[in-house]
Amino acid sequence: MTPVLSIQDVTVRYGELAAVRGASLDVEPGSITTLIGETGCGKSSLALACMRLLPRTGSITGRILIDGSDVVPMSRDDLRTIRGNKVGFVTQDAMAALNPVLPIRRQIAELLEVHAGSSRSDAHRSAVDVLRTVQIHDPEGVARLYPHQLSGGMRQRVMIAMALALSPKLIVADEPTTALDVSTQAEILRLVTYLRSELQASILWITHDMGVVAELADVVAVMYAGRIVERGPATQIFDAPMHPYTEALLRTLSDLRGGERGNPMYQVPGQPPALGAGIPGCAFHPRCPRASDVCAEIDPPSEEVGGASVACHHARLPGDLSASRV
Repeated sequence: MTPVLSIQDVTVRYGELAAVRGASLDVEPGSITTLIGETGCGKSSLALACMRLLPRTGSITGRILIDGSDVVPMSRDDLRTIRGNKVGFVTQDAMAALNPVLPIRRQIAELLEVHAGSSRSDAHRSAVDVLRTVQIHDPEGVARLYPHQLSGGMRQRVMIAMALALSPKLIVADEPTTALDVSTQAEILRLVTYLRSELQASILWITHDMGVVAELADVVAVMYAGRIVERGPATQIFDAPMHPYTEALLRTLSDLRGGERGNPMYQVPGQPPALGAGIPGCAFHPRCPRASDVCAEIDPPSEEVGGASVACHHARLPGDLSASRV
């Protein structure tokens, strides 16, 4: 089965600084793949690279195949065809992404008129239909409103509706629930799960929240300091993490859900390296409980392990009786 999205050895640079280093990741048809890591690890840069929406200082090497077409060398005209029609994008800040002076119906209708050639009347009817698809109550009424008249959760539903308007095969969502309260976040996650099952959309979901990963993911990719350090099926990642950074993230989730009242929650010790810090060897070794001399000298290659991959000199491989269970 051909992946809807195939990221192959992608590096993203801002000038001389590498925000993403040699990332490879596939999103299979109908699946939800989550990309998780701490703030500043390169997740958003990789998401923006998939859409070719990096700032002018950004550059990409490697290949990013969307439905078999490499977007890295594409012209602007070709990119306009890809965006919306084959891939939709949901941002973290819906208020900044929506036009404040146009009603919601007009903003969705413009997509349909420009990309699908719909007439204005047909586009307006379809705009209401797509709002209904994302389970907005009274879609006709909401379509007449402006972004500032909507709650944060409603604006995020509108952003998802716009991403779905042209029925793309792939949705890239860059931390779309970060600014929402817990109950609204849960509503959006339920909506995404419903849309995946109903529309068979493929989703790349960017997050720093392991709880979100537990709710959504079929496949998990863990990113640290610009590298994907572990990737695999969600069940395997949660049951038998191979990389010490993945173990640390899961421990924070375990404490959040089942920690004793009054005890401090676990935090990954130390701080992630700054962009371009140039730490020799494995970037995680200053924070790693398993680190040895080789970790400080040689950056470990990513190795395939069954249907997963890991980049660690001291990975706990499946069947290793010493592996911790979270």
